[in-house]
Amino acid sequence: MLRLTRKTVLSLEAVLDIAYNARPDPVQSRDITERQGIPNRYLEQVLQRLVREGVLKGVRGPRGGYTLARERRRVSLGDVLRVVSAMDAEEEEPASAAMLGERVIDPLWDEVVTEILARFDMITMEDLCR
Repeated sequence: MLRLTRKTVLSLEAVLDIAYNARPDPVQSRDITERQGIPNRYLEQVLQRLVREGVLKGVRGPRGGYTLARERRRVSLGDVLRVVSAMDAEEEEPASAAMLGERVIDPLWDEVVTEILARFDMITMEDLCR
């Protein structure tokens, strides 16, 4: 389920930091922690998931770190939100097990989330970096 949690906001901030600062060298997580105040233990977990999902690219080695997996104009807020929402969904219980919730509320909520994500898909990291 799509929710604006602290984890979601911190993830968006981290990806935006990478989009803005990853030229020409990758951005190290400790630099993001210093600039944004995001706890490193949390940050690494989210960044690794974003790498697995193809939003970020991990670069190994002493000068390694993270870059966007695609050009800034091809990475949207929706891309990041989908990954973080999937992480949140793995950790939470269903909102309702009632038949009414499943048949009426869930489809309505899914429709609203689809509309929200479509809006966020129109906003790219390039837009935000400008």
